[in-house]
Amino acid sequence: MTATETATFGGGCFWCIEAAFEELEGVVDVTSGYAGGSVEDPTYEAVCRGETGHAEVVQIEYDPGVVSYADLLEVFFTIHDPTQVDRQGPDVGSQYRSIVLTHDDRQREEAEAYIEALDGEYADDVATEIEPLDAFYRAEEYHQNYFEKNPNDAYCTMHARPKVEKVREAFESKVEPSA
Repeated sequence: MTATETATFGGGCFWCIEAAFEELEGVVDVTSGYAGGSVEDPTYEAVCRGETGHAEVVQIEYDPGVVSYADLLEVFFTIHDPTQVDRQGPDVGSQYRSIVLTHDDRQREEAEAYIEALDGEYADDVATEIEPLDAFYRAEEYHQNYFEKNPNDAYCTMHARPKVEKVREAFESKVEPSA
């Protein structure tokens, strides 16, 4: 077995991003959490009030022999609107910003090149931030696998399910066979 690698992305509510990435073959685990802020061990309530500077993010453990970092970037930029500043859909605030938190120079370079290649694809400029990951804080347990545990939750049916369906359709060859 190939050693796993880790990627960290934020693009709105972590429930939606987590559910979409869990569809992919080669993704070993997806954990919802907080990163990019200035407070140690933030709580959901403090992040939502904008007191910590953190974004809601997902940390993805993946097998690069099955799914590449470039594949993950492609999925990430497909399932959210990277031109929105401090929001995604109905969720507004810096905690919902579009952000790629890199684990090394290779990830930074790939993310920068991917965004550069998107130039002209959107009517507005890509607002996605790229920063080195300083610290990742796992979100409270009730946020983990939220869509899986709450598929009929109104927010999930309106926002997470369409992202999952988009991944299943647009990335059919990369979706876990049992998904």
